[in-house]
Amino acid sequence: MDPVEGAATFQRSGAEYDAFMGRYSRSLATLFADWAGVVAGQSALDVGCGPGALTGVLVQRLGPGGVLACDPSEPFVQECRARHPGVDVRRGRAEQLPCEDSSRDVVLAQLVLHFVSDPETAAAEMRRVLRPGGTVAACSWDFAQGMAMLRHFWDAATSLDPAAPDEAALRFGKEGELAELFEGAGFQQTSETTLEVTSSYVSFDDLWSGFLAGIGPAGQYAVTRPRDQQDALRRALFEQLGSPDGPFELRAVARAARGSAPPASAATSP
Repeated sequence: MDPVEGAATFQRSGAEYDAFMGRYSRSLATLFADWAGVVAGQSALDVGCGPGALTGVLVQRLGPGGVLACDPSEPFVQECRARHPGVDVRRGRAEQLPCEDSSRDVVLAQLVLHFVSDPETAAAEMRRVLRPGGTVAACSWDFAQGMAMLRHFWDAATSLDPAAPDEAALRFGKEGELAELFEGAGFQQTSETTLEVTSSYVSFDDLWSGFLAGIGPAGQYAVTRPRDQQDALRRALFEQLGSPDGPFELRAVARAARGSAPPASAATSP
Protein backbone atom coordinates (compact mmCIF):
# COMPACT_ATOMS: atom_id res chain seq x y z
CA MET A 1 0.00 0.00 0.00
CA ASP A 2 1.28 3.42 -0.93
CA PRO A 3 1.87 5.73 2.02
CA VAL A 4 -0.93 8.20 2.70
CA GLU A 5 0.37 11.68 3.43
CA GLY A 6 -2.51 12.64 5.70
CA ALA A 7 -2.22 9.44 7.73
CA ALA A 8 1.50 9.76 8.44
CA THR A 9 1.00 11.29 11.90
CA PHE A 10 -1.68 8.81 12.95
CA GLN A 11 0.52 5.76 13.43
CA ARG A 12 -0.21 5.86 17.15
CA SER A 13 -2.08 3.83 19.74
CA GLY A 14 -5.79 4.23 20.28
CA ALA A 15 -5.18 5.43 23.84
CA GLU A 16 -2.92 8.22 22.62
CA TYR A 17 -5.48 9.28 20.04
CA ASP A 18 -8.25 9.22 22.64
CA ALA A 19 -6.31 11.55 24.93
CA PHE A 20 -5.82 14.02 22.11
CA MET A 21 -8.81 13.91 19.73
CA GLY A 22 -10.93 10.94 20.76
CA ARG A 23 -12.34 12.93 23.67
CA TYR A 24 -14.08 15.06 21.03
CA SER A 25 -14.74 12.50 18.30
CA ARG A 26 -16.68 10.13 20.56
CA SER A 27 -19.27 12.81 21.36
CA LEU A 28 -19.26 14.05 17.80
CA ALA A 29 -19.95 10.54 16.46
CA THR A 30 -23.41 10.37 18.01
CA LEU A 31 -24.44 13.78 16.66
CA PHE A 32 -22.99 12.95 13.25
CA ALA A 33 -24.79 9.59 13.00
CA ASP A 34 -28.05 11.25 14.06
CA TRP A 35 -27.71 13.93 11.41
CA ALA A 36 -26.80 11.37 8.73
CA GLY A 37 -29.98 9.48 9.58
CA VAL A 38 -28.35 6.16 10.53
CA VAL A 39 -31.08 3.74 11.63
CA ALA A 40 -31.43 0.02 12.27
CA GLY A 41 -31.50 -2.18 9.20
CA GLN A 42 -28.97 -0.21 7.20
CA SER A 43 -25.43 -1.19 6.24
CA ALA A 44 -22.69 1.39 6.75
CA LEU A 45 -19.08 2.08 5.81
CA ASP A 46 -16.94 4.10 8.23
CA VAL A 47 -14.21 5.74 6.13
CA GLY A 48 -11.07 6.59 8.11
CA CYS A 49 -12.41 4.91 11.22
CA GLY A 50 -9.38 5.57 13.44
CA PRO A 51 -9.58 3.55 16.65
CA GLY A 52 -13.34 3.35 16.27
CA ALA A 53 -15.28 6.28 17.77
CA LEU A 54 -17.88 6.41 15.01
CA THR A 55 -17.65 2.66 14.46
CA GLY A 56 -18.92 2.10 17.99
CA VAL A 57 -21.99 4.27 17.42
CA LEU A 58 -22.72 2.44 14.16
CA VAL A 59 -22.43 -0.93 15.92
CA GLN A 60 -24.95 0.19 18.54
CA ARG A 61 -27.47 1.04 15.81
CA LEU A 62 -26.74 -1.54 13.11
CA GLY A 63 -25.02 -4.43 14.89
CA PRO A 64 -21.47 -5.60 14.08
CA GLY A 65 -22.57 -7.30 10.88
CA GLY A 66 -23.97 -4.08 9.48
CA VAL A 67 -20.70 -2.17 9.77
CA LEU A 68 -17.59 -2.12 7.60
CA ALA A 69 -14.74 0.15 8.69
CA CYS A 70 -11.42 1.07 7.08
CA ASP A 71 -8.36 3.16 7.87
CA PRO A 72 -4.86 3.49 6.35
CA SER A 73 -3.20 3.31 9.80
CA GLU A 74 -2.46 -0.28 10.81
CA PRO A 75 -2.37 0.55 14.57
CA PHE A 76 -5.83 2.09 14.27
CA VAL A 77 -7.13 -0.89 12.29
CA GLN A 78 -5.92 -3.26 15.01
CA GLU A 79 -7.37 -1.05 17.76
CA CYS A 80 -10.74 -0.76 16.04
CA ARG A 81 -10.92 -4.54 15.64
CA ALA A 82 -10.10 -5.06 19.31
CA ARG A 83 -12.68 -2.53 20.48
CA HIS A 84 -15.47 -3.78 18.21
CA PRO A 85 -15.40 -7.58 17.86
CA GLY A 86 -17.32 -8.87 14.89
CA VAL A 87 -16.87 -5.73 12.81
CA ASP A 88 -15.13 -6.14 9.46
CA VAL A 89 -12.25 -3.65 9.79
CA ARG A 90 -9.96 -3.39 6.77
CA ARG A 91 -6.83 -1.42 6.05
CA GLY A 92 -7.51 0.95 3.19
CA ARG A 93 -7.42 4.53 2.05
CA ALA A 94 -10.33 6.75 1.10
CA GLU A 95 -9.10 7.03 -2.48
CA GLN A 96 -9.34 3.25 -2.93
CA LEU A 97 -12.02 1.98 -0.58
CA PRO A 98 -11.84 -1.74 0.22
CA CYS A 99 -15.55 -2.17 -0.42
CA GLU A 100 -17.69 -3.61 -3.20
CA ASP A 101 -19.68 -1.50 -5.66
CA SER A 102 -23.19 -0.42 -4.60
CA SER A 103 -22.96 -2.38 -1.34
CA ARG A 104 -23.68 0.15 1.42
CA ASP A 105 -26.70 2.20 2.44
CA VAL A 106 -24.65 4.81 4.29
CA VAL A 107 -21.04 5.96 3.85
CA LEU A 108 -19.64 8.24 6.55
CA ALA A 109 -16.32 10.06 6.89
CA GLN A 110 -15.79 11.72 10.28
CA LEU A 111 -12.80 14.09 10.64
CA VAL A 112 -11.10 12.49 7.65
CA LEU A 113 -11.38 14.34 4.35
CA HIS A 114 -9.10 17.24 5.31
CA PHE A 115 -6.26 14.68 5.61
CA VAL A 116 -7.02 12.81 2.37
CA SER A 117 -4.48 13.30 -0.42
CA ASP A 118 -7.10 13.33 -3.22
CA PRO A 119 -10.56 14.27 -1.86
CA GLU A 120 -12.21 14.27 -5.29
CA THR A 121 -11.18 10.66 -5.88
CA ALA A 122 -12.33 9.80 -2.35
CA ALA A 123 -15.76 11.32 -3.02
CA ALA A 124 -16.03 9.33 -6.25
CA GLU A 125 -15.15 6.17 -4.32
CA MET A 126 -17.78 6.93 -1.71
CA ARG A 127 -20.36 7.22 -4.48
CA ARG A 128 -19.14 3.97 -6.05
CA VAL A 129 -19.78 1.91 -2.92
CA LEU A 130 -23.18 3.47 -2.13
CA ARG A 131 -26.38 1.83 -3.24
CA PRO A 132 -28.67 4.01 -5.40
CA GLY A 133 -30.42 6.46 -3.12
CA GLY A 134 -27.94 5.85 -0.31
CA THR A 135 -26.61 8.57 1.98
CA VAL A 136 -23.11 10.02 2.11
CA ALA A 137 -22.03 12.29 4.95
CA ALA A 138 -18.78 13.86 6.12
CA CYS A 139 -17.68 16.31 8.77
CA SER A 140 -14.53 18.30 9.49
CA TRP A 141 -13.57 20.71 12.24
CA ASP A 142 -14.00 24.41 11.66
CA PHE A 143 -10.29 25.03 12.17
CA ALA A 144 -10.44 28.78 11.70
CA GLN A 145 -13.06 29.59 14.34
CA GLY A 146 -14.82 26.62 15.90
CA MET A 147 -12.25 24.09 17.13
CA ALA A 148 -10.96 25.87 20.24
CA MET A 149 -8.21 23.39 21.16
CA LEU A 150 -6.52 23.65 17.77
CA ARG A 151 -7.32 27.34 17.30
CA HIS A 152 -5.61 28.26 20.57
CA PHE A 153 -2.68 26.00 19.72
CA TRP A 154 -2.06 27.51 16.31
CA ASP A 155 -2.56 31.06 17.57
CA ALA A 156 0.14 30.33 20.15
CA ALA A 157 2.38 28.67 17.56
CA THR A 158 2.10 31.44 14.97
CA SER A 159 2.76 34.10 17.61
CA LEU A 160 6.21 32.52 17.96
CA ASP A 161 6.66 31.16 14.43
CA PRO A 162 4.67 32.89 11.67
CA ALA A 163 5.52 29.98 9.34
CA ALA A 164 3.79 27.39 11.58
CA PRO A 165 1.42 25.24 9.45
CA ASP A 166 -1.90 26.54 10.80
CA GLU A 167 -4.65 24.00 10.07
CA ALA A 168 -7.02 26.83 9.16
CA ALA A 169 -5.51 26.48 5.69
CA LEU A 170 -6.85 22.93 5.32
CA ARG A 171 -9.87 22.28 3.10
CA PHE A 172 -13.35 21.44 4.33
CA GLY A 173 -13.37 23.55 7.49
CA LYS A 174 -15.29 26.37 5.82
CA GLU A 175 -18.94 26.70 4.88
CA GLY A 176 -19.85 25.12 1.56
CA GLU A 177 -16.64 23.18 0.94
CA LEU A 178 -17.91 19.69 1.82
CA ALA A 179 -21.20 20.21 -0.03
CA GLU A 180 -19.29 21.43 -3.08
CA LEU A 181 -17.15 18.28 -2.99
CA PHE A 182 -20.23 16.06 -2.88
CA GLU A 183 -22.00 17.97 -5.63
CA GLY A 184 -18.92 17.63 -7.83
CA ALA A 185 -19.05 13.86 -7.32
CA GLY A 186 -22.65 13.74 -8.48
CA PHE A 187 -24.46 13.48 -5.17
CA GLN A 188 -27.92 14.99 -4.98
CA GLN A 189 -29.94 16.85 -2.33
CA THR A 190 -26.85 18.07 -0.51
CA SER A 191 -27.26 19.94 2.75
CA GLU A 192 -25.03 21.29 5.51
CA THR A 193 -25.08 21.90 9.22
CA THR A 194 -22.75 22.48 12.16
CA LEU A 195 -22.26 20.06 15.06
CA GLU A 196 -20.94 21.24 18.43
CA VAL A 197 -19.32 19.27 21.26
CA THR A 198 -17.17 20.10 24.29
CA SER A 199 -14.35 18.36 26.11
CA SER A 200 -13.33 18.71 29.75
CA TYR A 201 -9.72 18.88 30.95
CA VAL A 202 -8.66 18.37 34.54
CA SER A 203 -5.69 20.70 34.07
CA PHE A 204 -3.54 22.39 31.46
CA ASP A 205 -1.12 19.44 31.60
CA ASP A 206 -4.02 17.17 30.64
CA LEU A 207 -4.35 19.21 27.45
CA TRP A 208 -0.64 19.61 26.77
CA SER A 209 0.11 15.90 27.12
CA GLY A 210 -2.23 15.24 24.19
CA PHE A 211 -0.08 17.33 21.88
CA LEU A 212 3.05 15.48 23.03
CA ALA A 213 1.67 12.25 21.54
CA GLY A 214 2.60 13.74 18.16
CA ILE A 215 -0.79 13.10 16.55
CA GLY A 216 -2.00 15.19 13.62
CA PRO A 217 -0.37 18.37 12.31
CA ALA A 218 -0.51 20.10 15.71
CA GLY A 219 0.99 17.21 17.64
CA GLN A 220 3.66 16.67 15.00
CA TYR A 221 4.58 20.35 15.11
CA ALA A 222 4.82 20.31 18.90
CA VAL A 223 7.07 17.26 19.20
CA THR A 224 9.43 18.33 16.42
CA ARG A 225 10.29 21.67 18.07
CA PRO A 226 13.66 21.92 19.81
CA ARG A 227 13.21 21.78 23.58
CA ASP A 228 13.52 25.52 24.14
CA GLN A 229 10.95 26.24 21.42
CA GLN A 230 8.65 23.55 22.75
CA ASP A 231 8.81 25.11 26.22
CA ALA A 232 8.05 28.54 24.73
CA LEU A 233 5.10 27.06 22.83
CA ARG A 234 3.78 25.50 26.01
CA ARG A 235 3.93 28.85 27.81
CA ALA A 236 2.28 30.66 24.91
CA LEU A 237 -0.56 28.14 24.77
CA PHE A 238 -1.05 28.37 28.53
CA GLU A 239 -1.42 32.14 28.20
CA GLN A 240 -3.73 31.79 25.18
CA LEU A 241 -6.06 29.74 27.37
CA GLY A 242 -6.07 32.34 30.13
CA SER A 243 -3.53 30.55 32.36
CA PRO A 244 -6.00 27.98 33.77
CA ASP A 245 -5.16 26.75 37.28
CA GLY A 246 -7.76 23.98 37.38
CA PRO A 247 -10.35 22.17 35.27
CA PHE A 248 -11.71 23.82 32.13
CA GLU A 249 -13.74 23.01 29.01
CA LEU A 250 -13.15 23.70 25.34
CA ARG A 251 -15.73 23.91 22.57
CA ALA A 252 -15.39 22.30 19.16
CA VAL A 253 -17.57 22.95 16.10
CA ALA A 254 -17.56 20.66 13.07
CA ARG A 255 -18.98 21.46 9.66
CA ALA A 256 -20.98 18.59 8.21
CA ALA A 257 -22.49 17.86 4.79
CA ARG A 258 -24.61 15.04 3.44
CA GLY A 259 -26.04 14.01 0.12
CA SER A 260 -27.78 11.19 -1.68
CA ALA A 261 -26.55 8.87 -4.41
CA PRO A 262 -28.71 9.15 -7.54
CA PRO A 263 -31.52 6.59 -7.84
CA ALA A 264 -30.81 3.60 -10.08
CA SER A 265 -32.68 5.10 -13.03
CA ALA A 266 -30.56 8.26 -12.89
CA ALA A 267 -27.17 6.81 -11.89
CA THR A 268 -24.41 7.94 -14.20
CA SER A 269 -20.68 8.41 -13.79
CA PRO A 270 -19.80 11.71 -12.10
